[in-house]
Amino acid sequence: MEEPQHRVRALHTEDTITVYQAYPPEIGGPAVRTGRFPAAWKRDRMTWVKPSFLWMMYRCGWGSKAGQETVLAVEISRDGFAWALRNACLSHYVRGLHADQADWKRQLRQAPTRVQWDPERDLRLAPLPYRSLQLGLSGEAAARYADEWIVGIKDVTPLARQVHTLVRSGELDRAAELLPVERPYPLAEDVPGTLAGPG
Repeated sequence: MEEPQHRVRALHTEDTITVYQAYPPEIGGPAVRTGRFPAAWKRDRMTWVKPSFLWMMYRCGWGSKAGQETVLAVEISRDGFAWALRNACLSHYVRGLHADQADWKRQLRQAPTRVQWDPERDLRLAPLPYRSLQLGLSGEAAARYADEWIVGIKDVTPLARQVHTLVRSGELDRAAELLPVERPYPLAEDVPGTLAGPG
């Protein structure tokens, strides 16, 4: 069955969804130990979370990029994720979805969450023909994420390195077996369909 252009795929349970982020060790380490982001984590900045493990690997270079050496799997409540989507605006203007450019810019300024769709990645981090969700959290959304939604934080840097080693040696089947199982994620009925964009 062909994958739709826009669909949230994630590791999830009945109550939680896992998103990924990458940080320097001075933030990632304390976050894993305490289950909360430390004071050094800047809540006044927009923070981007990604339900796709491989998109995170593409973004952080398998945990090799400066400032992104610690890859975190952050398990958050599904209620929190739904709130983020309900209060989101697309990060780009789409004709037909927004009244005009000014209307989109107004929504973007007011929304605490941004939705962005980027090409999903395969094990070699090449782009796939369908897209993966990114959520940008700022203001109230970032505060809720840090203070209310987090259920647990796990360091998955060793997993990233293990998968990367197998990919580099051409053992793609073995690498695929280690990936988190990201199934289609059922969106709440009150999540705006326009967040997916056209197609």
